[in-house]
Amino acid sequence: MAVFPWHSRNRNYKAEFVSCRLEAVPLEFGDYHPLKPITVTESKTKKVSRKGSTSSTSSSSSSSVVDPLSSVLDGTDPLSMFAASADPAALAATTDNSRKKRDRDDNSIVGSDFEPWASKRGEILARYTTTEKLSINLFMGSEKGKAGTAISAMSEKVRTRLEELDDFEEGSQKELLNLTQQDYVNRIEELNQSLKDAWASDQKVKALKIVIQCSKLLSDTSVIQFYPSKFVLITDILDTFGKLVYERIFSMCMDNHSILPDHFSPENVNDTAKETCLNWFFKIASIRELIPRFYVEASILKCNKFLSKTGISECLPRLTCMVRGIGDPLVSVYARAYLCRVGMEVAPHLKESLNKNFFDFLLTFKQIHGDTVQNQLVLQGVELPSYLPLYSPAMDWIFQCISYHAPEALLTEMMERCKKLANNALLLNSVMSAFRAEFIATRSMDFIGMIKECDESGFPKHLLFRSLGLNLALANPPESDRLQILNEAWKVITKLKNPQDYINCAEVWVEYTCKHFTKREVNTVLADVIKHMTPDRAFEDSYPQLQSIIKKVIAHFHDFSVLFSVEKFLPFLDMFQKESVRVEVCKCIMEVFIKHQQEPTKDPVILNALLHICKTMHDSVNALTLEDEKRMLAYLINGFIKMVSFGRDFEQQLSFYVEARSMFCNLEPVLVQLIHSVNRLAMETRKVMKGNHSRKTAAFVRACVAYCFITIPSLVGIFTRLNLYLHSGQVALANQCLSQADAFFKAAISLVPEVPKMINIDGKMRPSESFLLEFLCNFFSTLLIVPDHPEHGVLFLVRELLNVIQDYTWEDNSDEKIRIYTCVLHLLSAMSQETYLYHVDKVDSNDSLYGGDSKFLAENNKLCETVMAQILEHLKTLAKDEALKRQSSLGLSFFNSILAHGDLRSNRLNQLSVNLWHLAQRHGCADTRTMVKTLEYIKKRSKHPDMGHLTELALRLPLQTRT
Repeated sequence: MAVFPWHSRNRNYKAEFVSCRLEAVPLEFGDYHPLKPITVTESKTKKVSRKGSTSSTSSSSSSSVVDPLSSVLDGTDPLSMFAASADPAALAATTDNSRKKRDRDDNSIVGSDFEPWASKRGEILARYTTTEKLSINLFMGSEKGKAGTAISAMSEKVRTRLEELDDFEEGSQKELLNLTQQDYVNRIEELNQSLKDAWASDQKVKALKIVIQCSKLLSDTSVIQFYPSKFVLITDILDTFGKLVYERIFSMCMDNHSILPDHFSPENVNDTAKETCLNWFFKIASIRELIPRFYVEASILKCNKFLSKTGISECLPRLTCMVRGIGDPLVSVYARAYLCRVGMEVAPHLKESLNKNFFDFLLTFKQIHGDTVQNQLVLQGVELPSYLPLYSPAMDWIFQCISYHAPEALLTEMMERCKKLANNALLLNSVMSAFRAEFIATRSMDFIGMIKECDESGFPKHLLFRSLGLNLALANPPESDRLQILNEAWKVITKLKNPQDYINCAEVWVEYTCKHFTKREVNTVLADVIKHMTPDRAFEDSYPQLQSIIKKVIAHFHDFSVLFSVEKFLPFLDMFQKESVRVEVCKCIMEVFIKHQQEPTKDPVILNALLHICKTMHDSVNALTLEDEKRMLAYLINGFIKMVSFGRDFEQQLSFYVEARSMFCNLEPVLVQLIHSVNRLAMETRKVMKGNHSRKTAAFVRACVAYCFITIPSLVGIFTRLNLYLHSGQVALANQCLSQADAFFKAAISLVPEVPKMINIDGKMRPSESFLLEFLCNFFSTLLIVPDHPEHGVLFLVRELLNVIQDYTWEDNSDEKIRIYTCVLHLLSAMSQETYLYHVDKVDSNDSLYGGDSKFLAENNKLCETVMAQILEHLKTLAKDEALKRQSSLGLSFFNSILAHGDLRSNRLNQLSVNLWHLAQRHGCADTRTMVKTLEYIKKRSKHPDMGHLTELALRLPLQTRT
């Protein structure tokens, strides 16, 4: 192609800016307001049938405010309409399931403030374990009870099932011995699944046999330490059985797809369902042994609702009395706990039976110290301090059920009954665990007096103080008693010799101390913890408790100047010797600082302490550290850096950044944050010190610039470095540091060849060319105002950048290089203007330096012609079938660039634009709509002053027609 000379169009930026402003239109606010409700016109169409004619429509409209979400509320949403048109049988089944769920929910009157049994289950299983061998009886099955046996008479069917139960009790089972705890748990889970399978295959008697067999296991205390966990596992099976029986009877209440009401009464239940329900109770009543008969009947207690309104209230006292026949106090208390559990689920309002269970338990409590229990403990080699905690889960649950929404008079009565038992420590601990925290807190001194009088032989006093401390963390005692409470508790805690016992109590009382006392008392407590946990490195076995102490302290001390003035706080942190734990603690401290520190700080105590903490986090980074962890650590350290401010002491601020750079050099996001902070510091310095101490200010700014220039090369990310070089160069330019700005820009130019073809973005490899294009466009915008160096010739930075772009290896099918050249053309056009679009204060750009000098403009035009030649050469290489669409797009883009920046009064440039127009449409690849809008824009521009030559151009730009 021939070489086309370039002539830039002279621009009047001010006039163009004014012409581009939106036209102001007067607005009557009486007719419109942005917050006024939208009025929607709703049209209603009604079909009208006429004899001998096709149907026509008549419509009426009314204006009203229509809420777009109102259809959801009136039930006309698509899902409701779909459900309404569904099959009635399927709908009945669906409604049945939801009804059953609501029925279960409605009977559960206890609120969310009642801690459910499910939340205690995991803790019990984890706490009560054993290494001894266990045994279990497995049901071997019976052929008599299989489904499909033809039994004509109902009486014979009942007799056969009773025989099957007798067969079970007479020995159709197998005992498995020497099971580990895990084997035992697996066998119980197998029994639970066997129960479900038997029920699903209509082998109801087999299912009942499994439940009876499992219930019998609860009479076995041969491995007594495991009994609480065994109770949890067996009652899971009982719960499954009770649920299956209830849902079976409930399903029999459906007559002609009718549904029981939410709160049904026995009158709503048909005779078949009632007969089946009675049959289940009769079967259970025939069980010979007390413990399985009690547990199985308790599991289906809810089924009494089908028989009588008073069935549950009559059964609960009877079952309570049945427990009196259980001789072993441990087995007895867990049976009472299960009865209280099902009672709270089906009739929580029947408090009398709950209270009766408690009082019966108190009467039999002395059995624990009887000969029978003591002989059993000797036989199993279990000490009393290990035996008594086995009662805690059951007793805690009974007390929780009784104390739920109970009046204070009842709770006071229970306290008095406990006192009559010589302040038994086990009972007292359960009372403090179950009663409301407010009740315990207001009587703290009474409880301390009771704790002092307790016999410590079976249940240590420090556990009682721990339970008291847990309550005081939730509720406040009387203000006058607070110091005395702390002193009394700490007298006992500090005398503990066992480090584990000590830290378990101290962890609880630290929160009470932080909540009600000053840093002096907190410091004393921390010092005592250090004293107890340092010998023999006892802290290594108590990291969770020590972490909890730190979290409680920082949760109450949000003023870090106060926190770090606590003398023993940092020595306390030194106990975290394990790196992973130490880092987690440091992260917790920094999260609280970032969340609660409202004002920037320069307090040396805070800065030194947090620098040490941040250094600890930073030094934990290694080659195996995950990227997410690095990002989290960098976020916390950056949060700290942002909150450090020395006000107008800029030199001290820079010194802090220098120290931070040396400490956090392995986390790139932190270095990036430091560079941005130093750049802001340089701009703030210039702004504040404007006109004062100019030499000192200039020297400081140069120091900031040098900091950035030294730090940027240590970064890994290529585009991070490029953007920081550009940003730092802009800051240097804004502060009249011209040579330093040139150094930044040269560094950026020299870095461009190192840009790889692919870069990692959020863990995925992406082509880099689009990111490079974005950076270079920003760079060109800055180069417009950068003055030429007097020793390096005209536009030396632009020339160097063009050489780098020319030598860069671009993708074969990429057009990014040409898009960059187009942007260069825009830059050179802007550089040829008499006055530039924007300037930097106190920096003379080339428009001031050259003042429209002809030699400068000639050099500028030569560069333009070189760039144009590269663009046209590339367009020529795209004259292939597979590249025609790209050629059309780039041709139109270049046409628009000439239209915007070129002087089309030049005949050759005018002809070039016509050629590009034809090229864009030559192969039918151009978007007709875009071409039409472009032509309309040219015609509109031609009406402006000094734009008349565009009229002739528009006549030479035909639109291609498609047939």
